[in-house]
Amino acid sequence: MTGISLGFSLEPLSLPLTSILPSRKMPEGLITSRKFKQICSSIGEVGLIEPLSITPVIRDLEQHMLLDGHIRLIAMRDLGFVDAPCLVSTDDEAYTYNSRINRLSTIQEHFMIRRAIDRGVSPDRLAKVLSVDVSQILKKMNLLDGICAEAADMLKDRQFSVEISRVLRKMNSTRQVECVELMIAANTVTVAYAEAMLVATPEEFLVEAKKTLKLTGVTQEQMAKMEREMANLQGQYKMVEQNYGQDVLNLVLAKGYLTKLLENPTVARYLRQRQPEVLAEFELIIRTTALDQ
Repeated sequence: MTGISLGFSLEPLSLPLTSILPSRKMPEGLITSRKFKQICSSIGEVGLIEPLSITPVIRDLEQHMLLDGHIRLIAMRDLGFVDAPCLVSTDDEAYTYNSRINRLSTIQEHFMIRRAIDRGVSPDRLAKVLSVDVSQILKKMNLLDGICAEAADMLKDRQFSVEISRVLRKMNSTRQVECVELMIAANTVTVAYAEAMLVATPEEFLVEAKKTLKLTGVTQEQMAKMEREMANLQGQYKMVEQNYGQDVLNLVLAKGYLTKLLENPTVARYLRQRQPEVLAEFELIIRTTALDQ
């Protein structure tokens, strides 16, 4: 077995920004975007953390082509930097940098902020680095206070507003789990959905056993109906969750069997002449790629 060659040089090089050529055009409005301001603030406070990725020198131009880090390059130029640490690519393969990005989830961000504060970084310094108000840092730092472990585990890979925690804290652990399950099932992890769930929560499932939020124009009868429908939806969700794996397996087996069946010219001709409706249904199943289709 041959060794695996490295895709980049091990040591970064410090190169003048003038010797680095962008490989793509930046979108309009970038300079005024929140993301750009955060990157500028971070680089201005702590410097460049991730080096730029560049190609080896282009002999005719005596310059390098930028592979990854276009926004960081523009930010460093705006901040007056002259040089930048760069990693030189040693491969000439068709690799698209950052084509698949795992965005930092809200709970991962919470743990990173807690770790930084535990190590002595002040909330004010973090707020300045991230270009946000210090109140946002404090909310993210206390994100999981009052949230049960099971609900937090279900949200660990998702991005959501920190205000959802404020709503969930008003419910007990059982109701928190139910609320998160319903939001994930509906693919709507939002503050508005959580507040609607809070309004529909019976008092015995509230932390203070007293409802503090009301929906304008909603009668007690409508609220009772909403609570019954939410309970019914929860039961349906549990049933679907239990049967989903078996249903997917049945779909895969059915698709495989029908694909082989219709590859037989005699069978396909017979169904086309005698049972066109059945043939249309078989073809629909073969084209199906998900259960919701």
